[in-house]
Amino acid sequence: MSKQLKNIGLVAGLTVVSRVLGLIRDQLSAAIFGASMLNSAFVTAFRLPNLFRRLLGEGSMVAAFVPTLQHHLQKEGRESAFKLVNQVASWILIASGVLVGVGMLLCAQARFFQGHEERWYFSADLTVILFPYLIFICLAAVFSATLNVMQRFSEGAMSPVLLNISMILSLGGAGLHFADTPLGQMHWLCAGVLIGGVLQLALPAASLAREGWRPRFDLSLSPGVREIARLMVPGLWGAAIYQINLFVSQYLALWIDDSAASLFFYANRLTELPIGVFAIAISTVVYPLISRHAALGDMAAMATDYLKGVRLILLVNIPAAAGLALLSEPIVRVLFQRGAFTAANTHALAPMLAVSVVGMPFFSVVSLTTRAFYAVKDTRSPVRIATVSFIVNLLGCLVLMRFLGAVGLMVASSLSVIVQCILLQRLLSAKLPGLHLGSLGRDIAKILSAAALMGVVVALAWHGVLHGHGKAGDWLALMGLIPTAVAVYAAMLWVLKIEGREELSALLAKLRPKPKG
Repeated sequence: MSKQLKNIGLVAGLTVVSRVLGLIRDQLSAAIFGASMLNSAFVTAFRLPNLFRRLLGEGSMVAAFVPTLQHHLQKEGRESAFKLVNQVASWILIASGVLVGVGMLLCAQARFFQGHEERWYFSADLTVILFPYLIFICLAAVFSATLNVMQRFSEGAMSPVLLNISMILSLGGAGLHFADTPLGQMHWLCAGVLIGGVLQLALPAASLAREGWRPRFDLSLSPGVREIARLMVPGLWGAAIYQINLFVSQYLALWIDDSAASLFFYANRLTELPIGVFAIAISTVVYPLISRHAALGDMAAMATDYLKGVRLILLVNIPAAAGLALLSEPIVRVLFQRGAFTAANTHALAPMLAVSVVGMPFFSVVSLTTRAFYAVKDTRSPVRIATVSFIVNLLGCLVLMRFLGAVGLMVASSLSVIVQCILLQRLLSAKLPGLHLGSLGRDIAKILSAAALMGVVVALAWHGVLHGHGKAGDWLALMGLIPTAVAVYAAMLWVLKIEGREELSALLAKLRPKPKG
């Protein structure tokens, strides 16, 4: 497991950099645009290419592509594997290009339909600008997945770093200096997205070229391509259901008011930090591993690595969710309340964040569980469960938004992912009894106990001592109380002797900056 921990540490470390830059990007946009109509239009428009990226690129395509590419690489060598890469990339280019062309054409007609709120028209206008990003990121997903199979993870993890840097420089640099209006600044932000997409494509493509790959346009329907299509098409819905639910909720937020979509976006961005740093990093590294075990028929090894991955995910995400919920108000105030982002925006966003983190550990497990199904080439089970999740989310949103507003959207989102996690795990353990989470029962109980004690300490310190002391109290909560909570949680893990604590220590050690000299 040491090599896997090294790879997880690498991916997680680069993801930390990406999330920090993403946070700076969000702070910049919040300070400039606030929770305005224009910002709500942007985050909604940007959600659309990201949804289709999940559908065509990072979701079911990667899930279907990795096992097939593993087979070609192991059985037929690099030449055959690179030929498959060209074939898949060619088909993805055609599919994403057609989708972008149709999407831009439809959105360009939006202003012919009169009678809607102005935020809807701005969202359609910005979608026309942002949609080409889909082509770059889908091709980047093919190349990054290929590098992952070859045990090279840094390029894929570095990809969002480039996007965030591009958006920060475009908005904070060119946008503030060369644009005279908020709309002009927004156009510079959109330009940053497109430039970032080009960079995200160029990095893994260049790295793959150094491995011997040469780009070729090849639309051959080889057995490998047909196998990927057979696995991918039924799984489009299942692999992207979380993004589909977010997309639905994001668009429903536009019906509430000018700020709801922006606040919904920022709440999800804050929950993505622990999910992205640890859960996705673990899933990214464990998936090729369990795929190899499944291809070799070694189900015992697959179960061992799967359960280790789930335990590591829960070790981090359960206490992270508790901390974000308890300290949602000071976190939002310190991170966002400046410039155009007002105290009223903070009071609206804090409860949304507190509710959204409830589903965070469940989504983190879903990410790995879905990949376990794909490792054994079962694409249908996740689709069935995804349909249930979609119905729960849609009905929950339509009912709860009438009574709770944007908070109701968060409640529905968390409920849908909880249902998805429970049903997926039941199906997986029925199919592969060795992957049943029952063996982790004692570990989960210990994690919950340690997180509960940590939560009591945080709640007492915040509400009993720091709350109501203005900015000083907020900063003490983040700079003093969070490290204290981590220490309490870590001490409890060792007192309870939970399995996997050494692996977590080794992973965290790899994330710490090494002293110079």
